[in-house]
Order: sequence, then structure tokens, then C-alpha cells
Amino acid sequence: MTLPEIQELPETPERPAIAAATPAPETARAAEAAEAQVPRRLRVLHETCYDYDAPVELAHHLGMLRPRHTPLQQVLEWQLTVTPQPDVTAVAAGERVRPAGLRAGDETVLVTPGVQQSLDPWGNHRVSFSHSRVHDRLVVSSSFVADIAPLPRLQPEASPAWEEVAERLDYRPGAGFEPAVEFTLGSLYAPREASLARFGAEVFRPGVPLLAGALAMMHLIHRRFEYRPLATSVNTRAPEALAQRQGVCQDFAHVMIGAMRSLGLAARYVSGYLLTQPPPGQPRLVGADASHAWVAVWCPLHGWVALDPTNAVPAGLDHVTLAWGRDYADVAPLRGVIRGGGRAVPCVGVTVMPME
Repeated sequence: MTLPEIQELPETPERPAIAAATPAPETARAAEAAEAQVPRRLRVLHETCYDYDAPVELAHHLGMLRPRHTPLQQVLEWQLTVTPQPDVTAVAAGERVRPAGLRAGDETVLVTPGVQQSLDPWGNHRVSFSHSRVHDRLVVSSSFVADIAPLPRLQPEASPAWEEVAERLDYRPGAGFEPAVEFTLGSLYAPREASLARFGAEVFRPGVPLLAGALAMMHLIHRRFEYRPLATSVNTRAPEALAQRQGVCQDFAHVMIGAMRSLGLAARYVSGYLLTQPPPGQPRLVGADASHAWVAVWCPLHGWVALDPTNAVPAGLDHVTLAWGRDYADVAPLRGVIRGGGRAVPCVGVTVMPME
């Protein structure tokens, strides 16, 4: 019997979403910290709960919940718990904490028995687990601690003209291959399309330095688009989001990626978390933070530069990287197929806290 995929099952960024989409005073504090070269240690808790309308007889799940190590991010510990406990296969039982082929380094990794780990083509950590016993509730909780280093000072005007970079990324048989070429190709949610190219051309005028143009596009999207939860769905593509001029972080990222790809430039989708601060005098709300998404642009001078069009800031001390890929479809935090279950709408809570 074919297992029906529950459309509500994939967890999406900012659904439900936080209302604080504009930069808070914390952004200025992060910039000051970056100038002083002060790293930040953050603790993140991400919990997803499904209460099913009917019993689930069989389920298979795939998640992107283990954060990456990057030049600016060092993960110290990560723990994943799944309730009820997944099926424990012979392979999973033998893998225990550190499966073969994964280098954990100094990172402490603890996972519920039955959860298997692997790497995807872009080096993201994947987890998978199954349930063959009947259940009516699923809770997946990921928690970790990471040190975030300050972003090096950018030099937008020193980057080469965007046309030169686009020509370099135009793959020709027999020419030297640049790995970033992969992210110039259209994808499901961020295709190469004329409407997106026209939008990108508003800032990528002849001779504009690549990084200066990317920063200008980030600000253009922030100005032109209305941050409006529930205006779009997980299935909204960049052309539709561009036409609507509204949506959430996922849509803002897809529009920017699609526009740059449509001009021959390389951009990828980054999923993660954003530290937000409550209003002065109010306590931090547990679960008030949300999953977030932004863009990384490839520049020969700087490498991959992460930009957040939702907040119109480069990704810095407030941004925690989880995974990256061509678009949202590659890095959804949790998805799966189940038999039974009825309607399944996830309840998601994310808390990002600075550790003094």
C-alpha cells in the first residue's frame, strides 16, 4: 500500500512566525560586538509537535535539525530526542551516537536510539527515523549550543563587476569548473525566469560591483515587500511571491535567489535561526523565536556572503546556520510520510537564548 504524504507535515520557517521582522536594537548591539571582535554563544531549542486526529500506523521521517560547523560557527553540543522512540534497526543500534563517516570533532552529540544520521550532497547533516508502532502524537526536540564569530568587514566596492562574475560562472565544456556554478541553476522554488531577471536588473546595472549589487537587492526586497505571515504557503515559488510583494522569510529569500540566478549569479538558500529580543522591560518568551531563512551569495573576493533580506542586514551574530541548499525543498527542518493520522498541523516552538 502506498503511503500518503501529509501535506501539512513539512515544517516551514516562520509558520507560525514572529512579528518582529524589522531589525531590533539588538542588531546595533551585534554590530558593535562585531567591531569589538566579541563572539557570541547561543543556546537553541527547536521543538516540533504533531497531535494527530487519528492513529498513525506507520511513519518515516527525514529532518535537517543538526547545525553545521562553519568558519564563523562552532557547534559545541547537540541533542535530539524523539518521542515515541523510533524503531531501532541493527544499523541504528550499532551507530549509536557517532555514525561511521561523520566527524564530530569536539562536539558532543546525543540522539535518541533509532535515529540514523548521514550527510547530504551539500554537507548538511540529515536525520531519519521510522515508527512501525501505532501512535497518535510525535514530539521532536533539537537543542544545541553554538559559538558565533563576528562577521569580517565586507568590501562591497572592491568586488568585481557582476557581469564578470556571471561570465565566469557561465559553464563551458572544457573550461575550469567553479563549484558555485551549481547554484546558478534554477530550482523548484527559485527558478530562472524573465520577471525575476527584470527585478534583479533594477539594482544590477552595468558595471555594478557584485557585492554592492547584492546588498542593494537585499535592501530593495526589504523596502518593496510586506512581511505578512500566512499570505503565502510552503508551496509558493519566487515568481508568485514577486507578483504578490508579500510573504515571510522563505519567500524573501527565494525571490532574491531567483533574481540573482536569472542574471547568471550564484545564490543559495540558508535555513537557521534568528535571535530576537523582547521589548524593553518584558521577559523573553519561550518559543517566541522562529525558524528563519536567508541567502548566501557567491563572490570571488569574499566567498559565500550571507545576507538577510527580511531584516536588511548581513547575517551576523544573531544568525545561527542550520543547513543550506538550492531552495527550501532541500533543507526543510522536518518532513515525512505517514499511514493514517488524519490532518497533521505541526506546533513549532523555537527559543534562541544568549549565554552570558
